[in-house]
Amino acid sequence: MGSRSMTARSRAFLKSAAALALVAGLSACGGGGGERGGLFGGFFQSNREPPLESFGPEEIYKRAEFELETQDIDDAVRLFSEVERLYPYSEWAKRALIMQAFAYHADRDYENSRASAQRFLDFYPADDDAPYAQYLLAISYYDQIDQVGRDQGLTFQALQSLRTVIERYPDSEYAKSSILKFDLAFDHLAGKEMEIGRYYLKRGHYSAAINRFRVVVEEFQTTTHTAEALHRLVESYLSLGLTDEAQTAGAILGFNYQSSGFYQDSFNLLQGRGLEPEAAGSGWLQDIYRQVIRGQWL
Repeated sequence: MGSRSMTARSRAFLKSAAALALVAGLSACGGGGGERGGLFGGFFQSNREPPLESFGPEEIYKRAEFELETQDIDDAVRLFSEVERLYPYSEWAKRALIMQAFAYHADRDYENSRASAQRFLDFYPADDDAPYAQYLLAISYYDQIDQVGRDQGLTFQALQSLRTVIERYPDSEYAKSSILKFDLAFDHLAGKEMEIGRYYLKRGHYSAAINRFRVVVEEFQTTTHTAEALHRLVESYLSLGLTDEAQTAGAILGFNYQSSGFYQDSFNLLQGRGLEPEAAGSGWLQDIYRQVIRGQWL
């Protein structure tokens, strides 16, 4: 489910609410200009609206869903909250709480969406909607992931929350979407390391750049940034005169990404020094070479 899609149950409730509202409107028209009747009649009386306390939890809940359907999210959230306040131990209060989390998220109020989702998980950890609450909590972090250059704290929180969905609810309809978003967030973190590494490389701080590119190669091997990280290692090591390391990085790059433009660039750099992409010397890249290419993990 996407970040703004709803559960099948929620969509059914909204359609029901809209239909009831239409029936109420038609009843009013049929009355020859009299007062508007039906379930929501009292709500439409702008000059003498009855207090919410005079309505049952289901009536308030369905009115909240109607407001959500018509994009009046502030009123929807207010009415969902009133269901909780007036009927705290009812089944409708439980439904209203998960819908609060959804409504806040639809309004990009991620902090309140997380708070509502977490309250639902605290109160109803075994409920059928608990996987959806956990998913809402996770994507409230995920949807806040900003440009690569910004602080990545939210990315880590998104990864942790998405992993919870995947591990705790592997058979739910939200697990597949969580896996996809987890991979994208993971790639985002690797992009952050690459950005910092390129910054250091451009300014001639080769050791600092190598440390960043090493993180990508060792910890983010499954991301889209690994090929470039290996190429930047070739550049950095050659700049420091460390030819064994440069050759080994080139060998790993050639084995895994030979069709990549990064490999061709690395190959040209090494050839320009009279070198070949091959395992040479010792060190952390030799360990990667043995593990990735030779399958030797010990």
